[in-house]
Amino acid sequence: MSILNSKFNTPFHTAPFSKIKNEDYLPAFLKAIEHARAEIDAITSNTEAPSFENTIEALDFSGEELDRISSIFFNLNSAETNDEIQKIAQEVSPLLSEFSNDITLNEDLFKRVKAVYDTRASLELTVEQKTLLDKKYKGFSRNGANLSEEKKARLREIDKQLSQLKLKFGENVLAETNAYEMHLTNEADLSGLPEGAKEAAQQLAESKGKKGWLITLDYPSYIPFMTYADNRELRKQLAIAAGAKAFKGDDLDNQNNVLQIAQLRHERANLLGYKTHAHFVLEERMAKTPETVGNFLNELLDKAKPAAVREFQNLEAFAKELDQIDRLEKWDGAYYSEKLKQKLFSLDDEQLKPYFKLEHVIDGAFTIAERLYDLKFEAIDTIDKYHEDVLTYKVTDTKGNLVSIFYADFFPRAGKRNGAWMTVYKSQYIKNGVNDRPHISIVCNFTKPTKSKPSLLTFNEVTTLFHEFGHALHGMLANTTYPSLSGTSVFWDFVELPSQVLENWCYEKEALELFATHYETGEVIPMELIEKIKASATFHEGMQTLRQISFGLLDMSWHGQDPSGITSVKSHELNAFSKTKLYPDVAENCMSTSFSHIFQGGYSSGYYSYKWAEVLDADAFEYFLEKGVFNKEVATKFKNHVLSQGGIEDPMTLYKRFRGKEPKPDALLKRAGLIEKA
Repeated sequence: MSILNSKFNTPFHTAPFSKIKNEDYLPAFLKAIEHARAEIDAITSNTEAPSFENTIEALDFSGEELDRISSIFFNLNSAETNDEIQKIAQEVSPLLSEFSNDITLNEDLFKRVKAVYDTRASLELTVEQKTLLDKKYKGFSRNGANLSEEKKARLREIDKQLSQLKLKFGENVLAETNAYEMHLTNEADLSGLPEGAKEAAQQLAESKGKKGWLITLDYPSYIPFMTYADNRELRKQLAIAAGAKAFKGDDLDNQNNVLQIAQLRHERANLLGYKTHAHFVLEERMAKTPETVGNFLNELLDKAKPAAVREFQNLEAFAKELDQIDRLEKWDGAYYSEKLKQKLFSLDDEQLKPYFKLEHVIDGAFTIAERLYDLKFEAIDTIDKYHEDVLTYKVTDTKGNLVSIFYADFFPRAGKRNGAWMTVYKSQYIKNGVNDRPHISIVCNFTKPTKSKPSLLTFNEVTTLFHEFGHALHGMLANTTYPSLSGTSVFWDFVELPSQVLENWCYEKEALELFATHYETGEVIPMELIEKIKASATFHEGMQTLRQISFGLLDMSWHGQDPSGITSVKSHELNAFSKTKLYPDVAENCMSTSFSHIFQGGYSSGYYSYKWAEVLDADAFEYFLEKGVFNKEVATKFKNHVLSQGGIEDPMTLYKRFRGKEPKPDALLKRAGLIEKA
């Protein structure tokens, strides 16, 4: 039996990464599916009358071995993949999809669940148990348990196809990202680029046996070039390459995958009795309906668009005055925004970066978590990791009790997808009186240390680290009985609250003074720079808000209507962007073909949730500001009513318990400078 199928004999039962071979995965999955089937059979063949304990609870704790193997495998497929792992993923995904369908379409199992659900009024259940029962029943009804045999068979087929299409979509995006290199041999082409970015580009070229400098589509390479490179033609080349990912009509093209995914999701929703995929998804969100999401996005659009248009016109005038640019293009945006920001605030990332050494920022995040939530982070080297870059920590409370194991993976590499995310290797739950603690990970793509400099973060990267660490705290502080309600297992338009609220500390003097110290001199970040960070926080906020709204509208355009009439991905996208368009379109580019959040990740019909959660986070942080950013009373309320509660109750109930009232968008609009502060 594979090492993956037995209880891990490791410190804290952590994943034994170094002992797992690629060939272990498929047999381990097959064995774990077999074990999970046996657990389901034990529930359905139980001769006792269905009860909450022998049916609902037993179901939630089943498949633990399979969940553990899946989390290890699919996390590595995102953070440390290769051709072999991707091939296994293509084999395994349909098997998992089929097994999932075998559970949700198991009539005997559904009969038992329904029997408990139908008697729920007479059962003395806790709030958490009621939520679990409701979730389990809906898990069946929303996945076809009430369908005819013919429709169940079609549902299985759709789910199998979708699992493969989503994987293929992600593989194409990663392959496109890895395939592109801009090889520069003339130093003049790097004019404007900060020394650190030049050195990183040179080191990358060296590592590939090339002379000169290499620029890639990985964010730590791409973003500095787009922000600082004076050579407009090269910025154009790079921007078009980034925007054309999986949109070239070749083997890595995702247009057909996008159309198929959208169509299959719609057909699936119709089979289950829903008008669209968005109607299906949003039933289990705070927003509830596509109409609510549409109204929310359009209300924000009305508030943000005048500011965005004004900001764009100012930027155009600035570019014309500075460089006689007649028409601002997408490859000009970051460059002239940075120049204008420097002019208005005498502030640029290069000024700030020396104060944001990665190790200091990590320590700062830990210190803030310690002051707010009484956590202690201790680096440990006794647990296995999947790559030498990964950092590992033991997290404890003030009494020394284990709270969590924490992994952090910060640098880009070939087998790692772009972006930043938080993930779970093992969920928290309470079983047989034991509170089993979680294993949590964050993954980012920051600039690696060079020969002469440590990893120095841009301010945007600092907020990204805090964002993912906020998600991590949600996972670490979980304190629920059932694994499926634990940590970040909440409605998707609520899940971004803990992450986004933590970003606010990056702008506060009391917090910055804890970690923003010059990497060479040790000098604490000057007050003048803190003031500039705060003053510039709303710089181009109208344009940023419009951008986020545009992604939300694009998502809803794919999933909130019947997509069968869509023949051109590009034309459809242009139509979806029509109300939010500022820059001229680039014919070679298409966002949908690399919009992994909605076509590979779990954000389909959910991209609006970033802005939705911003309303919550601005309102929540206003409470901290009223009482003090390290106020223990507010922090304890947030920990007890939000962070530890997972999905045990309706999120608005949890939020109101913390805040005492429902959130209003005013705090967000004030913070963004889109309405006047009182």
